[in-house]
Amino acid sequence: MSSVIEQAIRQICEEKGLEYDSVLETIEAALAAAYRKDYGDRYHNLEAEFDPETGGVRVFDVKSVVDDISQEEIEAMEVREAEKAAKREAARAIGENIPEEVLTGDEAAAFNPKTDIMVSQAKILKSSAKVGDVLRTEMPQPGEFGRMAAMTAKQVITQKLREAEREIVFNEYKGHEGEVLVGTVQRREGRIVLVDIGRTAGILKAEDQMQNERYNSGDRMKVYVREVSLGSRGPQILLSRTHEGLVRKLFDIEIPEVAEGQVEIRSLAREAGARTKIAVSSNDAAVDPIGACIGQRGTRIQTIISELAGEKIDVIEWSADAKDFIRHALAPAKIVSITLHEDERSATAMVAADQLSLAIGRGGQNVRLAAKLTGWKLNIQEDGVVAKEESGSVDQELSGSVLETDPLTDRPADQLTEPTVE
Repeated sequence: MSSVIEQAIRQICEEKGLEYDSVLETIEAALAAAYRKDYGDRYHNLEAEFDPETGGVRVFDVKSVVDDISQEEIEAMEVREAEKAAKREAARAIGENIPEEVLTGDEAAAFNPKTDIMVSQAKILKSSAKVGDVLRTEMPQPGEFGRMAAMTAKQVITQKLREAEREIVFNEYKGHEGEVLVGTVQRREGRIVLVDIGRTAGILKAEDQMQNERYNSGDRMKVYVREVSLGSRGPQILLSRTHEGLVRKLFDIEIPEVAEGQVEIRSLAREAGARTKIAVSSNDAAVDPIGACIGQRGTRIQTIISELAGEKIDVIEWSADAKDFIRHALAPAKIVSITLHEDERSATAMVAADQLSLAIGRGGQNVRLAAKLTGWKLNIQEDGVVAKEESGSVDQELSGSVLETDPLTDRPADQLTEPTVE
């Protein structure tokens, strides 16, 4: 039957998700720190061995055997150590902390009295010692540790276990970077929303929140893992509801043909919460890419739209021909003709008068998304209208911007109704 101590260690492992050996190493490090507090000095390089079955502890001073150094070098080293001690005391007096790397110069690489022992001294302890050996000298067993030593051990255990837990959480979620997870809204702190994603909480910043969504405590939703980093306060997991990757992953989850590679997402343009245009193509002649994405009676696409809080999604067919691709991207507007300007990578699309506002979209959204989707700068012109400065007529040309008024009704374009294709 295992001891009470071992049972406690295994319980900690189960609760924190830690390895048994990792917890045991933490306890040994704490015991070494406690021994140094009560019985050691600054020249001791202590390591502890702990037996969880019996509760026994053995402490060793571990040093590497190096070549002898001269008396002059020893005296110079003692002077340097005295100077370091004086610097520490002076810094402590004014409340400053001097980093150890500042106090340790290049000379430490030659001989460090904490971790090294000269071969002549090592032979006194072990006659067969030679340069390169590691000597482990067992220290006397203490009767018991004092209160301060016990507090030191407790702090070491708490810190080491917290660091180990943070490392495990970081490694776990680092593997989920760029994926979609299901989370539950915990609470709001200012403009930041904390989302429970399992072993920890992710952060949904203001720029990653959809404007048309309200995040109430207890709400469940899918979130995109945008970035995972490890800071001084532990792992920081940044989530997003506005990232284009969320739409890509939802298509991958909800549409089997996309997950299996039969349908490929070629390009995607998104204005989160409002509209997304996605271009797809089929790697199988027997599979219709648009039909596969929409599903029977729109069931597949509706599932994705519901997850995105009603965001409109236009699924268009990708084409290697730039004119066809631009024509598809400007849907639902009907395009009369398209002229390409290869050197500027821009295109001029001619549309009928009744299709002009539809091609541009409310607030210029349709042409803006189409330009982002295709990678071409798009200019929309009314078919048959020619710009003549002397006659005072205006060429209705846009480059992904907002049309001020409709040429037929003289009303603002963003007040016009337009058919929706989902």
